[in-house]
Amino acid sequence: MGGDLIITGGMPLNGTVHIPAAKNSVLPLLAAALLCNGTVRFLQVPHLADVDTSVELLQGAGCTARWQGSDITVQGVPSTCRLAPEAATRMRASILFCAPLLARLGRVETVLPGGCRIGARPVNLHLSGLAQMGVHCREEGARLILTAPAGLYGADITLGFPSVGATETLLLAAAAAQGETVLRGAAREPEISDLAAFLNRCGGCVQGAGTSTIRVQGRRMLYSCSFAPMADRIVASTLACACAAAGGRVELTGCRPETYAPLLEILAQMGCRVETGPESAVITRLGALHGAGRVFTGVYPALATDAAPLLAAAMLAADSASSIEDVVFERRFGCAEGFAAFGAAVQVQGRTLDIRPVRQLQGACARAADLRGGAALVVAALAARGRSRITETGYIDRGYAGFAQMLAELGAQIEREMPRESASEKKTPSKKQN
Repeated sequence: MGGDLIITGGMPLNGTVHIPAAKNSVLPLLAAALLCNGTVRFLQVPHLADVDTSVELLQGAGCTARWQGSDITVQGVPSTCRLAPEAATRMRASILFCAPLLARLGRVETVLPGGCRIGARPVNLHLSGLAQMGVHCREEGARLILTAPAGLYGADITLGFPSVGATETLLLAAAAAQGETVLRGAAREPEISDLAAFLNRCGGCVQGAGTSTIRVQGRRMLYSCSFAPMADRIVASTLACACAAAGGRVELTGCRPETYAPLLEILAQMGCRVETGPESAVITRLGALHGAGRVFTGVYPALATDAAPLLAAAMLAADSASSIEDVVFERRFGCAEGFAAFGAAVQVQGRTLDIRPVRQLQGACARAADLRGGAALVVAALAARGRSRITETGYIDRGYAGFAQMLAELGAQIEREMPRESASEKKTPSKKQN
């Protein structure tokens, strides 16, 4: 969408938000649609830049993929083994489309995936696991060529680290492989369980998703279905942190609090009142916000790495010190420079962000350097006195649909300022012919 976000801080947030479907679930689900015969429909999908990129990848592979209102339908029969390179370099999740293409066509040509610059994000776990399933890998510069001359076959694979992306890739490969695959050391995130639920709905046989050992009986064919992706626990975390930073009372519905429980527990320790139900949470902050001491992210069910910058933004408004260490990515806190522009007393030491209290954050201009860091700058701006401008908002659009409107409906003074059309871009009106 583009354009800068203009925020006047100091206004408490009040109201109710129904949390949309999770970007981190929708992207692997769209890749999984390649395995299905017939038309797959995904219900109530948020219109995000990364979702549009996934649709572009499907279309580039020869599939029919289109928006129908707020749903996406996919006829996932590919006609080419090449993933569009420009789209693939746009987001890291493009690697997820490789296993389904291998299952369908026995070959895939792509480029090393892109994404936010938050640290090393190698795909070696994806490739080493696929190699155990009969895949040959060759790199030619930035090109990645994968072939499965004898097809995919089941294997007993142990991941050295519970990578979400690698777990998803190998789960997709195993669903269409010959025989049984046992995946040990698997990621346990709820998005993995959502992907497994979809595959099972389509006739797959996945057991153990949500635990560290997943067993998959490969199926020759998967069928079509309609599927509603799970709610976005990171969007819920963002709004919870925004309420903690700005003050007020916000009710978040449609998202199970257990999926982001560590963040809610920390906000409660910082002085927020947190009330939870089966699929809702109410965050209230009326008094002072306190520091959280030392906090760490980790693999699920620990505090999510994506939530780290968002929680850090809330910590800026606290009356005592906090520190937060991200154990997953070494450059998670690229937002620290933006925090400093608001007058925050922050220091990055390795993977740790140290935060000391200041009397009041002040409105400033800050640049989003990545997706979650960009959203964190918005959270900080909501707590700052005066007017702020957040630039490079394309990063934010990758993971938040209608972010400004969502916050405005809670009472935030926020608007998107679109860039003015340059003189060279303006169209000269055509003269009417007599």
